[in-house]
Amino acid sequence: MSAPVTVAAALALEARALRRGAGLETGVVQVGMRAGRAARVLPRDGAPVVLAGVAGGLDPQVRSGDVVVSTEVHGPDGAVVRCPAAPLLAAALRRVLPRNVRIHLGPTVTSDRVVHGKARAGLAAEGYLAVDMEASVLGTLTDAPFATARVVVDDARTGLWHPATLSRGRAALRTLTRMVAAFESWGAAAHPQRRVVLASPRSFCAGVERAIDIVAEALERYGPPVYVRRQIVHNTFVVADLERRGAVFVEELSEVPDGVPVVLSAHGVAPSVRLEADARGLAVVDATCPLVAKVHTEARRALRDGNTVVFIGHPHHDESEGLMGEDPDPASPRIHLVETPEQAKALEVPDRERVAYLMQTTLAEDEAAQVVDALRTAFPGIGEPPSSDICYATTNRQRAIRDVAAEADVVLVIGSPNSSNSLRLVEVAERAGAAAYLVDGPEQIDPDWLAGAGVIGITAGASAPAQLVEAVVDALAALGPIRREEPAGIEETYRFSLPPMPALPSTKRI
Repeated sequence: MSAPVTVAAALALEARALRRGAGLETGVVQVGMRAGRAARVLPRDGAPVVLAGVAGGLDPQVRSGDVVVSTEVHGPDGAVVRCPAAPLLAAALRRVLPRNVRIHLGPTVTSDRVVHGKARAGLAAEGYLAVDMEASVLGTLTDAPFATARVVVDDARTGLWHPATLSRGRAALRTLTRMVAAFESWGAAAHPQRRVVLASPRSFCAGVERAIDIVAEALERYGPPVYVRRQIVHNTFVVADLERRGAVFVEELSEVPDGVPVVLSAHGVAPSVRLEADARGLAVVDATCPLVAKVHTEARRALRDGNTVVFIGHPHHDESEGLMGEDPDPASPRIHLVETPEQAKALEVPDRERVAYLMQTTLAEDEAAQVVDALRTAFPGIGEPPSSDICYATTNRQRAIRDVAAEADVVLVIGSPNSSNSLRLVEVAERAGAAAYLVDGPEQIDPDWLAGAGVIGITAGASAPAQLVEAVVDALAALGPIRREEPAGIEETYRFSLPPMPALPSTKRI
């Protein structure tokens, strides 16, 4: 278990504010402005340390009353202290502070003199969010878990010499008192020797890589903007990155102007979407995953053979909506969506002898098997897909995390809330006996989940990039020494080629 956290402050009034919020085991020390004193009072037993106090805002977006959590601290002599566990502290602060207190993550700078005027503007131009005057402490920090958080008193708009500075300072000290609970939660997540077990395979599958490459290729060929109907893959980080590069994500084709390229997402679309695109003469690039396209082909074949199709999937998911759109007459449906064994048993169809089932590609194997068993009982002669519709990548990741979860105290699944395959990984890990949580990245990890956890399992959904996995591992490593383990898993060798890029219509804007 970790030692109690030490909260350090330079000034006596900051230390007093912090003590008002501290628990019995939390040490609050005043380190002053000199390195010698800081070296004497800071612990040297590897216990976690949070440096807290007030600061001046530099970035125009950082306002008085905001909290800045440093991802790295730059000293006046060029020294840099990285704070990889900063996102975890920010997550803890969001739980204890009022919603109107904005929390920023980014680089800060410490100075040995008051900064104002052109010097302040210069630091802002270099990308620093805030400035403080505790340069001496930087040289005394050890390899212990470390983070720093500051409440902004004066911001770039008002400066230090402002009539409201005194009242803002008092408010900042009150905020400091409330922040201590988050410091304690963050400190309790530290561990003297932790195993971090990474499931393999994890992260991108071939279909996701293909879809992202298609948007990147379209941006290269046509130039921005490139429109994409729905999220190309269900991952917040990926979508934001492509938006920065010029992709524009829309819900429907009606939002796409004439004469521009449009990419269809990896989850597949109903035939009506393609007909609408053809009618408007849009230049369409189809990023549908080949394994999703396979299920659409199976649905059309089953319908052509006179079957009612039962689609096992999740309602309102893009993949389900696309497949259900294959129904030739929704008024007299021949495709029915079921999600549970109970729905399968209760299903009524015109001809019980002519029924076939298909599956969403991102289902959990064990839960889907229960629905299939119910369908086989209700319809003994039901037709089955020629091969499993559940994607190989989904299956591989579920089997890998099941093995990891069996020995883990906590499992972190990296993926977005609208990612079906990521949600299924959480469920699989929970059924294997672990406490499991879905996070988009380290900034969503609640430190309370990690308290006392000696073994942490990590995986990532098929739409989550590997760099987010590494960011999470870095954050955990900053809470104490880790032993990184990666058991051998199935090697995925699938690669899907990109579709041709169509010529733009002559109406393309100039």
